[in-house]
Amino acid sequence: MELKLKPISNAGIPEAIVKVEVYRYLNEPGEAESICRDILAEEPDNQTALRLLGLAITDQFTGEISDRYQEAEHVFRGLTSEYERGYHLGILQERKAKAQLRAGRPPHTVLPIFEEAMNYFEVAEKIKPPNNDEAILRWNRCVRLLQSRRDSEWRKDVEEFDASDGPPV
Repeated sequence: MELKLKPISNAGIPEAIVKVEVYRYLNEPGEAESICRDILAEEPDNQTALRLLGLAITDQFTGEISDRYQEAEHVFRGLTSEYERGYHLGILQERKAKAQLRAGRPPHTVLPIFEEAMNYFEVAEKIKPPNNDEAILRWNRCVRLLQSRRDSEWRKDVEEFDASDGPPV
């Protein structure tokens, strides 16, 4: 038996997009990712499918080396809207940081990733569509996450070890 992917019809794309969103809501990002790939095989520049594909990939982050950060970044960089691109690159960094915290990475090693996410959200906020505060909402979530731990946890090794002085004795 030959295993070969079957193409979907162009007319079926809107319903396929709905299915992607349902599978993401059901916390089944692998299924959502597969459908996005079927849509993109038919319409390679479908912006909704690209956005949802990137999100489905980030939904699968575990904080391990196997996470597909570069693939998600490549997908989000394919978004044509400057706002969508910046906002979703911020989402990528935020989800990467949160996954790494869940995996037990020390907070001070994750802080630069949160800061990068917040930089993207700040840029997106400046070019946001009218009445769209999603970049502000994501910024605020990052701030609350950072406030949820003592400042010393986020800065731990930075204060204990200054590379110009050599290792502590």
